[in-house]
Amino acid sequence: MTRDPSHSPSARATRRALGLALLFGAAGAAVVLISAGQTWGEGDAQGGGAELPVTASGSAVSGLPSALALVGLAALVAVFAVRGTGRVVVASALALSGAGSIGAALLGAGDTKALDGVAVETIGITDVAVTSVSHTGWPWLSALGGLLLLCAGLLALSYGRHWPAMSSRYERAGRYERGGRYDRGGRDAGDQDRPEDIWRALDRGEDPT
Repeated sequence: MTRDPSHSPSARATRRALGLALLFGAAGAAVVLISAGQTWGEGDAQGGGAELPVTASGSAVSGLPSALALVGLAALVAVFAVRGTGRVVVASALALSGAGSIGAALLGAGDTKALDGVAVETIGITDVAVTSVSHTGWPWLSALGGLLLLCAGLLALSYGRHWPAMSSRYERAGRYERGGRYDRGGRDAGDQDRPEDIWRALDRGEDPT
């Protein structure tokens, strides 16, 4: 009895890796982008006899995590549009975008420069002190999103060579027709490359493409 190769352990592992890479990549990018719009740091700005509460969002602390998340999301899509060395390069970019997002989020977890800048804008003078500084958990959640992107990239590097490409279906169809097969109208596919056949197809209301 011949065993279907599509049900072999390696094939199942490849499909599982594909599903996990898509899930991790999309979820990771979403987490990083959402985290960038949340409050990362807060405190009280004091200066000129005034005291006001100030907050700094993730995008104010650093625009790098959200930018890298967009790069990672684009790389996740591009993985299926390229093959061979191109796929390795794109998968590497996906993994690096995740690693960069992690680093930027961890560096921003204790950042106070963004709060100082917000305090100056809020009070309206440069001689401002920020007290009672605290940080939220959003930078750590952003780092988790970067970790998911990194995992997606590593999966693409490990299993990506076995994944299908977007254009593979159409290329197989083209090779099938060029091999001497006939199209739906009964004409030899190789003959459709001739200009007169293209014009005849247009006259009949058919799409020669």
